[in-house]
Amino acid sequence: MLSRVFAISKGKPVPNTPGMPGMPGMNGGAHSVPLWNTLGAWAVFAWVILMWAAVAGLAFANRGTKRMSVYNASMAVIVLGVVAQIAHFAEHVAQAVYWIGHPEAPSWMTPIGSGLAKGFGRIDTSRPTLGMELLHLMGNFLFLAGLAAVMVITRRARNTQTRRWGTMGVWMQGIHGVEHLALTLSVWLGAKQAIGLSTWFGTLTPGPGATTYRVWWHALANLMGTCIFAMALWNLRRERGQICDSFRETPVTPPITPLAPVPALN
Repeated sequence: MLSRVFAISKGKPVPNTPGMPGMPGMNGGAHSVPLWNTLGAWAVFAWVILMWAAVAGLAFANRGTKRMSVYNASMAVIVLGVVAQIAHFAEHVAQAVYWIGHPEAPSWMTPIGSGLAKGFGRIDTSRPTLGMELLHLMGNFLFLAGLAAVMVITRRARNTQTRRWGTMGVWMQGIHGVEHLALTLSVWLGAKQAIGLSTWFGTLTPGPGATTYRVWWHALANLMGTCIFAMALWNLRRERGQICDSFRETPVTPPITPLAPVPALN
């Protein structure tokens, strides 16, 4: 066991490890994994831990005295969530575009995504697709952290549209996160196929049909989640004065009044 860990840390090939089927360029442990792949995977994992530690800490701090520092820190977490989702959604768009040109081909990942998946795959080289599942799980956790920060920043502004879109996003992405958690754990625990809604609970026969269903299931789910997040951000910009005032003892911004209805023409 120690020799295998030592070999992985040195980036050397590890024997008796299968390649990653269906992911061109992802060869499991059959070849050495560049150091940057492993470091990149650890960096993404650390990003997830720091994001959720920040969300938990800000949620706790926001229960007491009003502090503008909590507002500013929450905004920073939201921005980091936006950055993460741009990268995450771009990966799914790239996969969908690749499928349009190669509908019968195995599923595909970008070189950056493939490299990070290889790095995550070092955790257990006996599970060829575990790295890919872990990478997408991390991406969803980062996205969900950004949405959770929207909930933190609107805790005292519950009647805002930002709060409503943020709540919708947390529910939507929470369900999506559970899906990825099920996919990851099922693979890690030894299932022959990942088990989740996007695989019909592992009953789909591997091949172009299963690939098509999963690629588009996750692409559309991310499109919906991204649109909801975008609406929350648009309203956050529009209502930022009102939300910012919720962190002040004395409000300085007049509340936003809805536009008066336009009278009908006779």
